Amino acid sequence: MRRQLAALAATLITTLLALPAAQADMIRYNTVLSGAQEFPANASPATGVAILDYDNVAHTLRVQVDFSGLTGGNATAAHIHCCSGPGANAGVAIGMPGFPSSVDSFFDIFFDLTLDSTYNNDFRNASPGQNAAGAEARLFSQMDLGLTYFNIHNGTFPRGEIRGQLAIPEPASLALMALALGALGASSRREKMA
Repeated sequence: MRRQLAALAATLITTLLALPAAQADMIRYNTVLSGAQEFPANASPATGVAILDYDNVAHTLRVQVDFSGLTGGNATAAHIHCCSGPGANAGVAIGMPGFPSSVDSFFDIFFDLTLDSTYNNDFRNASPGQNAAGAEARLFSQMDLGLTYFNIHNGTFPRGEIRGQLAIPEPASLALMALALGALGASSRREKMA
C-alpha cells in the first residue's frame, strides 16, 4: 500500500509539474496593512487586510479590503501603487472608486483589466503600448516581484495611514504538491501506528 501511495504521489507531482502555466486562472495576492509599513512609517494602530484575486484568463481583478481603527479620520482614498519595494513610495497604478469614507469598513470591487480607464493615466502611459494590455502586464509582473503595495489615505495621512506590500503568490502547483506529500506522510504515519 505504501509503495502504491508513493507511486501515486510521484505521478501526481510529475503531472502537476507538466501542466502549462496558462491553465492557472486565478492568482491570489494579499497583504496585512499597518502604519509601520508606510514610508515614512507612522505609529498608527490601525490595521487592515487586502486580498486581490487576479484572473489572468478573464483579465479581471477582485479587490477586497477590510480595515479598522484609522486615527487620521475617514479614509479619503485607497490605491494599488506600483512599482517599488518597502522603504520607497510609488505612483498610483489603480485607484479604488467608491472606497468608503470611514475609519472602519469593508470594501469589495471588481475591475475589468481590459479597460484603459481601470488604470491611472500616468501608470498606463508609462506601460508598454500605453494601453490596458501593457498596463496589466506591467502591473502583474511587478506584483510577482513584490514591487506593489496597497494603502489607505486620509486627511491626517495624505500619503497613507496604513500600507502593505502585496505578497508574491505561491504557484498553485506547489501547494498541490505539498498537499500530496502531506497525504503521503500522513498515510505513512498511520501505517507505522498500525
